[in-house]
Amino acid sequence: MRSDPTLLCSSNGHEGMVKILLSRSDVDPNKPAHGDQTPLRCAARNGHQGVMKILLSRDDVDPNELDNDRRTHLFNAARNGCEEVVEILLRRDNVDPNKVHDGHTPLLSAVQNGQEGVVKMLLGRGDVNPNTPGRYGVTPLHCAAGSGDERVVAMLLGRGDIIPDSRDMYGQTPLWYAAAAGGHEG
Repeated sequence: MRSDPTLLCSSNGHEGMVKILLSRSDVDPNKPAHGDQTPLRCAARNGHQGVMKILLSRDDVDPNELDNDRRTHLFNAARNGCEEVVEILLRRDNVDPNKVHDGHTPLLSAVQNGQEGVVKMLLGRGDVNPNTPGRYGVTPLHCAAGSGDERVVAMLLGRGDIIPDSRDMYGQTPLWYAAAAGGHEG
């Protein structure tokens, strides 16, 4: 199986080679190989911040592109706790931090996966909605309360726009989730 040189260099963090390849007008920085693997997706997945910055400095590279599962780079980075990648993406004005994938926002995904550093970064932005529900009406606060994650619950409650008595589709509140989970003592 042949692979695209730009994809290989991006995957391996070869910043100089990426710059050389992108200096050619016949190199497409969005060309996928091996399914949905673009140079930006490979650089983001492997944490190659320098390559990401090079690619994102171009107007023709879309930071909101979706993978085959309809997830953005920000969603994947938030879910996996890649704080450096999240930070690079959040610096851009054209990245939607509330983009929903399969009923989940990057914030809800970070909360579900225990990515406290990413949660803090996302909550630090005023344009992130901490009340966006996922499947079954579960919000980030429901999720954090149900898992007993006191620090994330405190971060969420620290936002002035949080709705602490929001109800999921079954009428349960975050307090109900915390009480039902039990066993967590701080």
